[in-house]
Amino acid sequence: MEQDETTLEAEVSRRVMALRLAAGLVQGALLYWLYQADRGGWWPSGTPYVMIPLLMACALLPAMLISAMGHMAPKKVAQWMAVAAGVVLIMALHAVNRGTGAGLAAGALSKGAFASMPGPVMVFCAVFMYIAHVLVMAGAADKRRIASYDTYFELAWKLTVQLMFSVFFVGALWLVLLMGSGLFSMVKLNFLKHMMEQSWFVVPVVCFAWSCAMHVTDVRPAIVRGIRSLLLVLLSWILPVAAVLVSGFLCALPFTGLDVLWATRHATSLLLAADAVLIVLINAAFQNGHAKAALVVRVSARVAALLILPLTAIAIYALGLRVYDYGWTVDRVTAAACLVLAGCYALGYAWAAHRYETWLSSIAHVNVAAAFVLLAVLLALFTPIADPARLSVNNQVARLERGRTQAAKFDFHYLRFEGQRYGQVALARLSQQASGPDAALIRELAAKALKDTARWHDGPRTVPVSVADSVKVWPATAKLPASFVAQKWSPEAGRAIPSCLTSPGSECDAILMDIDGDGGQEVLLFNVDSYSAPVLFKERADGKWVVAGHLDTSASGCTLLIEKLKAGDYALVTPRMKALQVDGQILQFQSEFNSDDCKLFNAPR
Repeated sequence: MEQDETTLEAEVSRRVMALRLAAGLVQGALLYWLYQADRGGWWPSGTPYVMIPLLMACALLPAMLISAMGHMAPKKVAQWMAVAAGVVLIMALHAVNRGTGAGLAAGALSKGAFASMPGPVMVFCAVFMYIAHVLVMAGAADKRRIASYDTYFELAWKLTVQLMFSVFFVGALWLVLLMGSGLFSMVKLNFLKHMMEQSWFVVPVVCFAWSCAMHVTDVRPAIVRGIRSLLLVLLSWILPVAAVLVSGFLCALPFTGLDVLWATRHATSLLLAADAVLIVLINAAFQNGHAKAALVVRVSARVAALLILPLTAIAIYALGLRVYDYGWTVDRVTAAACLVLAGCYALGYAWAAHRYETWLSSIAHVNVAAAFVLLAVLLALFTPIADPARLSVNNQVARLERGRTQAAKFDFHYLRFEGQRYGQVALARLSQQASGPDAALIRELAAKALKDTARWHDGPRTVPVSVADSVKVWPATAKLPASFVAQKWSPEAGRAIPSCLTSPGSECDAILMDIDGDGGQEVLLFNVDSYSAPVLFKERADGKWVVAGHLDTSASGCTLLIEKLKAGDYALVTPRMKALQVDGQILQFQSEFNSDDCKLFNAPR
């Protein structure tokens, strides 16, 4: 009887293997056909509303089909593939539709579908499908809609390890093929080298190898569990370090203040990254809730679960400040979506950490709920429901029309190249605007932006810049020289000009000082974003202002030092090191200044 069951299992395994390998070959054939159509200009290459959905479906759905074979009934597999295909179709069609007029115009994929494929859509659609596939597979395994957390954990990590080792297997196979081609080439047999340069060989071989690796890892669950356990144990011992570092950071904030955090201009992304690290490490220690962990790891997990909440709250505040000052952009809408998910984890994990339990068992419910929230967020972002481009364009145009942003400082270039189709529609409407403040200027700048074909500008922007509005002078009682304000600025060859003089929306701080002692005031200009060295401007005899020098780049990164300069707490002194004069040119040595020197300015005198 046992022998019959073993024989039956072997039969099923062989049949599943054959189906999986066949699926890999079909995927390779379809991708090869699409690639050749894309290169040769055949149908459907000139029809993005067909080409892009087909490309995304052929890239994503076969991997899900291979994973589901042998674990779900054929009828359920067919139903799930139909639903998944529908989601891929919706996301792909929306990606093409939003890009029409902004790089993916219908019937004109100048760079080819493979080069023009919207990367974020492909990546996040794959993330969506991974999460949804795990939820569906777990439900089918437990024969209920919401499976047990053990099943979710097993399947999620099994699929993760399968994907990792499938990539490794394909890479290793390709290295072996490269070695073989090199060996044959040494004896003047180049057939393998030529084959590896042909798409008809590369695409099917990669897909076939992928499907083979997925099957092998699927039928060796013990190996997958062993690798998973080792990886999670190693990660769990990083958790105490992460908990200490984040705790120290939060404890330091009352003493340093939040201004230094805002000065980074990417506080929200850093805080979200810290959230993600803590969440991953907590789950590495928690695993399925039954794993044994050392006391220090368990205590660190509970502490880390509480730390996510203040990190998320600070990130929300940081994003709120940027949105209040500058409005919504695609990046800020995306960050807000991430904060929605982070908020779910923060509140859920804080609730789990406060419960009187020997282990954080309640985070299992939080993880399952967060998975469904993430699916909803991704579906909203990559469909018209909450498209970041649509939301940001509507907000930026509303700020312009309400007068929150001046027309001279409004970034029409953003609408043209970051606003996708919605930006084109907004620019077309603004180019016809007949009433309201600065209507003539808005029409002119919107019309210029519509004609713009250069996404990245190497030269100055055509949008006029108000130096008086872009530059804040320190001390507040001082004023910029009238000739400096009136000068029309453009980047000079070989010179770094602060962006506030050439690009609308940028801001600078300026300090007036007599550097050379000739009785005239020079202007030391700092980019607020601190991406370039402060520049010193001097007025020539003909009234034109030119670059006279640059301040030490490393010193300009010290916030405390810059604040003292703005407060007037400085003195002009003779340099300790003499300069070199070579052929009439003065070469000045730059002093060494590092981050440790910056701390001395805060030390008690």
